[in-house]
Amino acid sequence: MIRAVALDIGETLVRDDRYWASWADWLDVPRHTLAALVGAVVAQGRDNADALRLLRPGIDVAAEYRAREAAGRGEHLDETDLYKDVRPALAALRDAGVRVVIAGNQTRRAGELLRALDLPADLVVTSGEWGCAKPDVEFFARVVDAGKALPHETLYVGDHPANDVHPARDAGLRTAHLRRGPWGYLWADDPAVRAAADHHIDSLHDLLAIVRGSA
Repeated sequence: MIRAVALDIGETLVRDDRYWASWADWLDVPRHTLAALVGAVVAQGRDNADALRLLRPGIDVAAEYRAREAAGRGEHLDETDLYKDVRPALAALRDAGVRVVIAGNQTRRAGELLRALDLPADLVVTSGEWGCAKPDVEFFARVVDAGKALPHETLYVGDHPANDVHPARDAGLRTAHLRRGPWGYLWADDPAVRAAADHHIDSLHDLLAIVRGSA
């Protein structure tokens, strides 16, 4: 039985358009250039911040992040950044008696912005707040604790195989790969991903049927 559903954030709940567009504007490069570089480095198995380093060799990403915040051009999230199925799907899960946890690789500021949206979730937390990030096993141990269920009773939902599906499975959680965003589409039909994930979904609305069928 699935008693807890934990969800990734970027390209699972929120679009990353604004995030990368703001970085492109800050670095004064075309938005499509940075977007293409992000796709390229992630497909190569590299960290997405490497796209910034390709544009500005030697860049101190943390320092630039602070400079953006100081200039009033830092992170921003509002209702328009959410995918349309987020609120109704999460509300339906909670109505079904499932504990809903939002936990992904994001900054402390992103955690504050997400909580300000008052999403239908029992807990909203980020890697920046936990001090550990996916794919580390510690991150998924904390997900299990936050879900207040056993690992096999916890379903982790995300779009990225290397950060979501494989490490969650290795930690003993059930997994759902979401066909959404660049990484979700890129790896949707990959044989290794098809074999590793317990479920493959096109919408967060699909989660309710998974939970109901898990008894």
